[in-house]
Amino acid sequence: MVLLLQRIVYSYSSVYRYIYLFKYFSQPFKDISWPYTSTKEINKIIDSLKSKNSSGYDEISTQTIKISKPFIISPLINICNKMLAQGNYPERLKFSLIKPIYKSGDKSSPSNYRPISLLPAFSKIFEKVVYKRLFDHLNNKAILDEHQFGF
Repeated sequence: MVLLLQRIVYSYSSVYRYIYLFKYFSQPFKDISWPYTSTKEINKIIDSLKSKNSSGYDEISTQTIKISKPFIISPLINICNKMLAQGNYPERLKFSLIKPIYKSGDKSSPSNYRPISLLPAFSKIFEKVVYKRLFDHLNNKAILDEHQFGF
C-alpha cells in the first residue's frame, strides 16, 4: 500500500513538473552560444584571484599563477576555448584535496573539525569563465524569475 502511494505521489509530482515546465517554457531554449575567452578576460580573472599560498592536489597556488601569468596565459586561453567549444570540463580539475579545519572544543573529537575542499587554482579560473557566460545567458534570455533565490 505504501509503495502504491509513493508511486501515485511520484506520478503526480512528475505531471506537475511537466505542466509547470510546459506553462512557463513553451518554446525550447535556443542553443547556448558562448563566446571564446580573450587575453583581457583571463588577465582580469587571474588578477581578481586572492593571492594565497594554499593549493590543491597539483600544489600550484594562486600566488604562483599570478607570478607566472605572462608565461601561462596563452595555453590557458587555448585550453579554456577548447573547453567552451567542446562542452567538456577537464576531468582532472574536478578533483579536490579535502583537509579538516579545527573549529573549537576537544581536538581529539572529529565533530570539532569541518572539512574544506582545496580545488586546483586553474579550476577556479575556468569556473569563473563558465560562470560569466552562464549568468549572462540566464539573464539575457530571462530564464530565471526575479523571485528565484537559493544558496
